[in-house]
Amino acid sequence: MASAAQTVLPSGSGSRLLRRFVLWLLVLVCCLGLALLVWRWTENAAIDKLRLAGAQRLDSYAVSLENLLSKYDFLPGTLELNKDVIALLQQPDDELLRAEVNAHLEQLNKLSKSTTIYIVNLQGLTQASSNWREPDSFVGDNVAFRPYVRDALRRTPGGFYGVGTTRGEPGYFFAHGIYHNGHMLGVATVKVNIEKLEKGWVQGTDKVMLTDAHGVVFLSSVPDWKYHALAPLEPAVLQELEVSRQYFSHALLPLGLRELRQLDNGASIVATPAPAERTRMLSQTRSLSPRKWQFVYLSDLAPAEASARNAFLFTWLSEALLVMLVLYARQRRRLGRQRQRARLDLQRAYDHLETMVAERTASLQQMTHNLSEENVVRRHAEQKLRQAQSDLVQAGKMAVLGQMSAGITHELNQPLTALRTMSDNARVLIERGRLDEAKGNLTTISQLIARMGALTGQLRQFARKADASLKPVPVAAAITAALFLVERRVEQERVNFRMSMLSQGVHALCDSNRLEQVLVNLFTNALDAMDGCETRQLTVSVTRSFQKAMIAVSDTGPGIPEAIRNHLFEPFFTTKPQGQGLGLGLAISEQIIREFGGMLLVESTTAGGARFIIELPIAEPETT
Repeated sequence: MASAAQTVLPSGSGSRLLRRFVLWLLVLVCCLGLALLVWRWTENAAIDKLRLAGAQRLDSYAVSLENLLSKYDFLPGTLELNKDVIALLQQPDDELLRAEVNAHLEQLNKLSKSTTIYIVNLQGLTQASSNWREPDSFVGDNVAFRPYVRDALRRTPGGFYGVGTTRGEPGYFFAHGIYHNGHMLGVATVKVNIEKLEKGWVQGTDKVMLTDAHGVVFLSSVPDWKYHALAPLEPAVLQELEVSRQYFSHALLPLGLRELRQLDNGASIVATPAPAERTRMLSQTRSLSPRKWQFVYLSDLAPAEASARNAFLFTWLSEALLVMLVLYARQRRRLGRQRQRARLDLQRAYDHLETMVAERTASLQQMTHNLSEENVVRRHAEQKLRQAQSDLVQAGKMAVLGQMSAGITHELNQPLTALRTMSDNARVLIERGRLDEAKGNLTTISQLIARMGALTGQLRQFARKADASLKPVPVAAAITAALFLVERRVEQERVNFRMSMLSQGVHALCDSNRLEQVLVNLFTNALDAMDGCETRQLTVSVTRSFQKAMIAVSDTGPGIPEAIRNHLFEPFFTTKPQGQGLGLGLAISEQIIREFGGMLLVESTTAGGARFIIELPIAEPETT
């Protein structure tokens, strides 16, 4: 049997889906390709701007360096014009002459703001120096191993950058031969500190380096990169640098720049060395002739990469927006066609509807007429129902009064018999002149009459029809009034009555007369239920729970079975023998409590018997 979940598509539908998929795939590939082209073009344009700015900065740094060095290039040659310098080289043992030359060199060093100026003889021994006062004075040092001294002794003015072997202070050394009458007597050397140029090289995240002919970095905007090589040095080069002591005690380890991509005109993309975070940078160089130095400028590519990413995202979003606009236009056209078809369908339906409306109008008019007549009948029935309900409540009261008639008769007969006897006695006592005893009989007669008036007044109050308005009613007073009507039966049947007021001063929003009717009905049912029981106790408790007044009426009768409890509040349902009840008392009581906005509940107690609970809304007592 074939599965119901399988769906068979028409052959033409499958082809259309395949063509649509291929079309959208091509659109996606084209959009992605265009976005990548924009990325590459934007990145190259940003790199070109960086290259132009970097070339301008390299030219500026080269000019600044050449200007600084050119200020001191002539200075060594001027020393051969000093007669004391010539005399000292001719008479190296004249200490007085040496002191004069030292003082001259010291003064000249201060004026030119160079680092050190000193005179060397043909053997490479320093004869005089501007730092002759310092403990580490150059006077007496042999510097013949220095390349700049060897070049000057070979009659070639020397220039050399290196780290001092005495103080470890780096600088650039100018060396020029000292001649007299065509004969070389020695070499004049001027040391200049050029590291102050580094302070002007800091350009945010960009970095600048100055390397020698071997690729050793001796000036850099990054202090940690100084005295590192751009590439590993050959053993011969290391041997040469060790002999010349150009960088003295520095190890000259590789810097660790890694070339990622070669560009034209000697530029490249490199990655900065660890342990710092590796960053892609644009590397540009500029050579300084004839010193064979080279400036290296590294431009941070992060802005260029950010521009390329932004251009890629902008292109991608623009393409997405364009595709959405195309889809929107197609959807608009499709909706337009659907709207046109819907308009035609609507017109046909409207034409058909007019016919149907005409047919239904006549039918509705007849239905309206029928409903009007039914509404009149219903209102009349509702009025009769309300009147019947009111009469039924009153009949319930009369039924309760009928049940209490025997007790009421007894209550009235006793005072009437006493009144007759007392009145006869009073007449006899008056005739005999015993006025004091006659007054006592009259007082007793007055009390009996007051008692009978209270009883008849309570009965009249209970029997009258209730008012529909609700007002705050003291619960304790309502219970007392209801108990007064069944008090005679409680005494005759020897029922133990107990009242528990757990909450004092509770007022409920209801009608006092109808509440008393409900309580009388519950008291009467409890007394009927306990008929024939050994233990007869009627308990009334009053509590307050949140915004509810709770009145519980409990008895010690046989209780109410579960099956009967579900029908207890139905009209004409009763468990009493035939002729002893109509089954309306609890139904009327439940309706009265519901009209008050409360509930009448029933439950069985654990000790036996039944308990009826009246829940009524709490009301604040009226103030006068």
